[in-house]
Amino acid sequence: TGLMNDRDHIPELLSPAGNWDCVRAAVAAGADAIYFGLPAFNARRRADNFTDADLPEMMEILHAHWVKGFVTMNTLIFTGELEAAATQLRMVAAAGVDALIIQDVGLATMARELAPEVELHASTQMTITSPEGLAFVEGMFPMERAVLARELSVEEIGRFEKARAEGSGGSTPLEVFVHGALCVAYSGQCLTSESLGQRSANRGECAQACRMPYELVVDGETREMGEVRYLLSPQDLAAVDLIPELVAAGLQSFKIEGRLKSPEYVAAVTRVFRKALEDARAQAPASVTDADRYALEMTFSRGLTTGWLGGTNHPYLTHGRFGKKRGPLL
Repeated sequence: TGLMNDRDHIPELLSPAGNWDCVRAAVAAGADAIYFGLPAFNARRRADNFTDADLPEMMEILHAHWVKGFVTMNTLIFTGELEAAATQLRMVAAAGVDALIIQDVGLATMARELAPEVELHASTQMTITSPEGLAFVEGMFPMERAVLARELSVEEIGRFEKARAEGSGGSTPLEVFVHGALCVAYSGQCLTSESLGQRSANRGECAQACRMPYELVVDGETREMGEVRYLLSPQDLAAVDLIPELVAAGLQSFKIEGRLKSPEYVAAVTRVFRKALEDARAQAPASVTDADRYALEMTFSRGLTTGWLGGTNHPYLTHGRFGKKRGPLL
């Protein structure tokens, strides 16, 4: 805990890990921290995840490489699960985990009592979209970081720093997603999977209903859409070209989505964003090449965009022509 390195004056690069190979890939490619889940209470139940027995070894390996480890306990907790959640919180603290990523306010309160030395990071699923929203969450429980909602533009993210300069809004360090899949619902608060398939996204069992083809019915008549059938499936986020603007916004951490992704994905994306961050640190021209962008496309892509960071433009974000990853153009 409290690790320091020579990159502290630029935002931390936070990479995902769904298995041990992804951990090794993230560390080797230059991640400052990784986030991962345990079998319970994490929003990616379909990832391999890590066992309770893995946790001490995981943290020992990460800290030996000056990399921090964050555990996702980012699902909603039912009353009957409180005892199991408390047991996991104690175990996380004993293993030396650096931070917990939490959505449930009640769980955050428990974590402060049972694991006081572990940082608390408010999950993007808390849907913090404004300085006022950040201040509201801070009033419920103190935290060391807040992961902002994914629907914000660079301009809207800049309002947090402006509010602080004016003495209003919250003071918590901020993190944003810079690469990976986007959820069609506000910051992952999806109820579609639950209502259509009885699999709750807020319990880690998302059925990815947004990635399926749909018909468009207008005034009772089905409209012919041609190849445009994936009406709810956003393209993926790739904000590598916006790194200078995001660094200037005063953010503490840049997060890569992908705990269900391959080690090749983790390695490629971490490497490219490490390069972009080092350019920012040196105040040097961008050195990310077409080959780097091709690597981002090939490891996993439904089409890469700047998401909502450039503002709201739904036709740009959701073209509707496919809902799964694409390979090389032949």
